[in-house]
Amino acid sequence: MGHLNLPTSKRGPRQWRLLDLVSAAFFGFVFFFLLLVFTPLGDSLAASGRQALLLSTADPGQHQRLVALVEGGSQSATIEACAADSVDHMPCEDPRRNSQLSREMNFYRERHCPLPDETPLCLIPPPDGYKIPVQWPESLHKIWHSNMPHNKIADRKGHQGWMKREGPYFIFPGGGTMFPDGAVQYIEKLGQYIPIIRRTLRTALDMGCGVASFGGYLLAEEILTMSFAPRDSHKSQIQFALERGVPAFVAMLGTRRLPFPAFSFDLVHCSRCLIPFTAYNATYFMEVDRLLRPAGYLVISGPPVQWPNQDKEWADLQGVARALCYELIAVDGNTVIWKKPVGDSCLPNQNEFGLQLCDESDDPNYAWYFKLKKCVSRTSSIAGELAVGTIPNWPARLTKAPSRAALMKNGVDVFEADTRRWARRVAYYKNTLNLKLGTSSIRNVMDMNAFFGGFAAALKSHPVWVMNVVPARKPSTLPVIYDRGLIGVYHDWCEPFSTYPRTYDLIHVAGIESLIKDPRSGKNRCNLVDLMVEIDRILRPEGTVVVRDSPEVIDKVGRLTRAVRWTAAIHGKEPESNGREKILVATKNFWTLTSAAH
Repeated sequence: MGHLNLPTSKRGPRQWRLLDLVSAAFFGFVFFFLLLVFTPLGDSLAASGRQALLLSTADPGQHQRLVALVEGGSQSATIEACAADSVDHMPCEDPRRNSQLSREMNFYRERHCPLPDETPLCLIPPPDGYKIPVQWPESLHKIWHSNMPHNKIADRKGHQGWMKREGPYFIFPGGGTMFPDGAVQYIEKLGQYIPIIRRTLRTALDMGCGVASFGGYLLAEEILTMSFAPRDSHKSQIQFALERGVPAFVAMLGTRRLPFPAFSFDLVHCSRCLIPFTAYNATYFMEVDRLLRPAGYLVISGPPVQWPNQDKEWADLQGVARALCYELIAVDGNTVIWKKPVGDSCLPNQNEFGLQLCDESDDPNYAWYFKLKKCVSRTSSIAGELAVGTIPNWPARLTKAPSRAALMKNGVDVFEADTRRWARRVAYYKNTLNLKLGTSSIRNVMDMNAFFGGFAAALKSHPVWVMNVVPARKPSTLPVIYDRGLIGVYHDWCEPFSTYPRTYDLIHVAGIESLIKDPRSGKNRCNLVDLMVEIDRILRPEGTVVVRDSPEVIDKVGRLTRAVRWTAAIHGKEPESNGREKILVATKNFWTLTSAAH
């Protein structure tokens, strides 16, 4: 028997109540769904829900107990391997966590770190089929597919020359979205307008770099490029860049300053980086201006530069540049080149964007979790020579004490002594400790406590690049590192670093215990076990760790190496050095999930 369709007037009171309840529930659900999707409430509720889930599933006591067991030196306290699906895990760029955060100014794509006790204490395994990476310089052109078997970029960008699959390799023809014919041809075009080949330019910043072919091919001109991009739908672009042996870093220009000091880059480059430079009252352009040296060059290639249907955005971009008195060097097709003026004389002036100079109290070098400012950083806030053309050309700037070193007490003397000290130490590392510096087996190097970059400077003649890390709670010496033509970032080592697993061949740290201590109270803010697990995460299998510290700290680190499966040896310091130091040299063993299970 079919359903009986009653006329509306014949429906009884009970049927009305049931229909009302069903309809109200349905429309209420739809309304709530739209509220979640299209308003900040959704982000807020999801974030709080995710936090509740984390707290309910994490056992802080378990993490602390395991750390205590490892620190106690128990022979059975070996840290287990993480799950197989964690092979590319970056704790502070975890999309499962960050996707629940606010979308405003891409806040959710910036780094957001879990608390240490919320993080499983385990060792990141390599993927199945992982091989020791192809060595430099061959790696610039090809890498093992099995080391990061992610085909998305090759499938989507292969026709633009980014990369393609070829047998057991990914091949990198050197192209990009705005230069499908290759980075070499594109760089030659830029060289018509800016001094690329005269060693005037040394440090470059490539924003939204893709697989970093631009930075990779600038190395032939001795220009050292810090390439960055966020972890996004392409997932592994920075991982590909580092596997190729090209300097790169995971970062997002969102709500905070990028972790670099002011006036450090001779060249800032954006090739279809899709950063809305004029949005939020030109806040992102102000950040670029903070990072660019006086008389430095800004290159934007792609939208909105003479781009269809983006006339207003292109006009606004030119308007901001004019307001800052940037000199227009050229507009070549969809590429624009500007030169930043020297000095602050341009502002304050009348402009449609209301741009103003920052307060004199603002230190433009502060850049660790520092909110973006809607003002123009004063070059006059920093004494000394900063402008391109007034600082020495490369490589003379590497060894000449820059004016920013003189801002520290006895800074020039300390700089020169530090340079000599590290020349002796690196010679000892090579000749006595037999580190493979200078060979093709070491390309990507990190100095976790870089100070003036003396370790990196001593490696000038080697086929390596060094990520110089200046701890956020230590004196801000990173500007000096950039002034001498090197690159690096600010970082707090009580948090994970913004890079993929297995991205460095050698990690060096002098004074490892100082990285976890509060400089004022002297108390530990975190622990050596978590720090060593993080070092293990970013170190390639068969990679090397070098630690310098007091004998007591080195002995403790030596005991902990068993838990992270490193093979270690402890050595005395070089004869010329003063002080109480020992040196630990460790190798990360190449293990797999299969071998770890036995």
